[in-house]
Amino acid sequence: MATLPQTSSTRTLLLPLAAALVAGFAAAALVLFTLNDLAIAVGFAGAGLLFVGLLLSARHLFRSEAVAEPRADWTVAHALAAASSDALAVTDRSGKLVCANDRYEALFGGWPTPPNLPISDTAADALGQAARAAWRDGEGRAENIQVFGAPIAAHVARSGDESLVWRFVGIQALDLANQLQDLIDGATGDRLGAAGIMTVLVTPNGRIRAANPVFRARAMGAVEAAIEGRDFARFLITDSVGLVRFEREGMTGTPLRVLQIPFLEGEDSPMLVALLDEEDINLPTPAIGPSAAAHVRSLIALLPSGIALIDRDGRFVHMNDPFVRAARINAAAPPLYPIDLVVREDKAALADAVRRFAGGAAQSAEMTVRFNDAPEEPVALTIAGARGLGDAAVLISLKDSGEEGKLKRQVAQATKMQAVGQLAGGVAHDFNNILTAIIGHCDLMLMRHSPGDSDYDDIQQIRANSNRAASLTRQLLAFSRQQTLRPQILQIPDVISEVSNLLKRLLGETVRLEVKHGRNLGPVRADPGQLEQVVVNLAVNARDAMLSANPNGGGTLTIETLAVSASEVRRMDDDVLPLGDYTALRIADTGTGIPAEILPKIFEPFFTTKEVGKGTGLGLSTVYGIIKQSGGFIFADNLPSGGAEFTVYLPVHAAPEAQVAKAPVSKEKPADLWGSGTVLVVEDEDMVRAIAERALSRQGYTVVTAENGEVALEMLEGMDRPDLLISDVVMPLMDGPSMARQVRRKHPDLPILFMSGYAEEQLRRSIDLDNVAFLPKPFSVQQLAEAARDILNSK
Repeated sequence: MATLPQTSSTRTLLLPLAAALVAGFAAAALVLFTLNDLAIAVGFAGAGLLFVGLLLSARHLFRSEAVAEPRADWTVAHALAAASSDALAVTDRSGKLVCANDRYEALFGGWPTPPNLPISDTAADALGQAARAAWRDGEGRAENIQVFGAPIAAHVARSGDESLVWRFVGIQALDLANQLQDLIDGATGDRLGAAGIMTVLVTPNGRIRAANPVFRARAMGAVEAAIEGRDFARFLITDSVGLVRFEREGMTGTPLRVLQIPFLEGEDSPMLVALLDEEDINLPTPAIGPSAAAHVRSLIALLPSGIALIDRDGRFVHMNDPFVRAARINAAAPPLYPIDLVVREDKAALADAVRRFAGGAAQSAEMTVRFNDAPEEPVALTIAGARGLGDAAVLISLKDSGEEGKLKRQVAQATKMQAVGQLAGGVAHDFNNILTAIIGHCDLMLMRHSPGDSDYDDIQQIRANSNRAASLTRQLLAFSRQQTLRPQILQIPDVISEVSNLLKRLLGETVRLEVKHGRNLGPVRADPGQLEQVVVNLAVNARDAMLSANPNGGGTLTIETLAVSASEVRRMDDDVLPLGDYTALRIADTGTGIPAEILPKIFEPFFTTKEVGKGTGLGLSTVYGIIKQSGGFIFADNLPSGGAEFTVYLPVHAAPEAQVAKAPVSKEKPADLWGSGTVLVVEDEDMVRAIAERALSRQGYTVVTAENGEVALEMLEGMDRPDLLISDVVMPLMDGPSMARQVRRKHPDLPILFMSGYAEEQLRRSIDLDNVAFLPKPFSVQQLAEAARDILNSK
């Protein structure tokens, strides 16, 4: 590890020696900490503290003498840092580079001081922000920093108050370029040259980075000629029929077959180029020796991209390990043809592309296919002709997306769920206005009819079905995270205890219920009623799955609670679950599990595998919305032993146990809803405004109505102060909260009742007013009268 020189005094005593040892151990501990070996790092730190004591004692004894400034002994730290596959560097408080390992030097071509590295201005700004975050918070990150066309990540950590540790992760692709350069310049390049294969490593801007001796001799006329940094294209010429030759050999030179191997992704990545003599241009595949073919395959085996060679008949000749992993191939029984890997709809297109390039098609092409075992995940293939590689006629390359693909699918799923949620929430809000009018008119008609009347039962049926529709809109609002919740600080085992008796009745006698509670469970903040609905929905789905697998009944439903610490979350290395402490709820069954093609869709609204009329498809989407609105996360997986498992993670709420809420006791409401005074109703929906006016007038109030906020403000200018303002929240021109703020400037103590189809919690974040009540839509005539009476009585 390179270190910055330090100045020192000529007089040396015990103090400089001790200080040097301290610096050396501190450096070693610092590097070990970046390698995540905390136990060893703590040991080094302890040794450092011991020597700090010696240092302070010596400083006290020799205070009057000039003491040499120590130079850190980084020998041990260098050996430890060399073991890391990452590039490491340390800077001090002044921003000066203190030390760095060899991989850092190889990555950046020397010892530049971060963030001023040979990268783009945008990437340098991102590194600067990560450094400022590290000084402030102890840690900072910068993702997707482009270095020579390859993306890397930078992790910056503060060490004490004087140093920053820079760790650059994901440089293996750049290391691969260096390895290929060494191979081409070394004995492997000589062996390929002896077999007649010229190899060149070309930089993104077309400059030669490395070339084997046979290429140097043909292109420059001398093996020892310096060719690095020269323009690769300047050495080649093309005739009228497209044949490529060396420029110095002229048009009478031997035609060349040029094979480009994209071993790194991205347009700015280095390119490996192989050139072969094509003595007889009428032969589609000039033969090469078996040893040369073995060298080419060895070279392909080093590449991180998945590459396969196909013969003229469309059969696999060779495939490297990344191709086997990315294509999910069973190594024990590999397929014969590429079309065996893809779904039926993509077979014809892939076969046609292979046939076209096997016949000598120039250039290359990209196409998207879907593999049989993952039809929901399109994969991009690059197909090119591969003449000059023995039996191989076509080269297919694909990228092993692995974790990147998983993260992209998670992001895409989350984005889709958010978009569907916004649509569902908007539909539910508009539908709630219609249901408010229907339920309100039913209530008014029931006041004029008595039981036994011929119309009474019909009106009751209309009202009952309207309430069923209202429950569906509540489920849509729950999915879109716009449901009105009443969150409390609670313990999940208490919720399970409340609902366990109901579960036993729902599950029946053939399904056994097992409940296991973990220790040290932290409190969570959630709506207990909605959390009970989550447990019931998941349990009922599990029961149905077990009964469908075993019509005679039987099975076990397991409900488990457990504490998940931040360290456990870190070990899980999940891209979706943020770092923190959670209380988890796990519900597992012994059914057949969830089919892989259905698993990504189960939380979507109206998606159901049940028969028509036996399910709305809103059960799991409601669960999803409730958990997300409560700040939690839910995951579904199949168990190895069979059955499905749902795991809910709710963040631990940082509140004393004394604040954990008990179930609220419902208070008896007085039957008398009669009132007096003037009420101003502001509602843009005519039918809802008419219902509110008639309902309040029947209870004795004087009602004045306005169709929007601007009209309401004009009416207030010409009338006395009303006793109550009832307003919709979302209206055209001027919304309810904006109107209420202006009203409060003139009447600061005017009580306000907001009514809306959206969630109360969501609305309260945008309403910064006191003495405000909320009534969710749809509501009945009685609920409106009760809300008006309660807010007027609370004055």
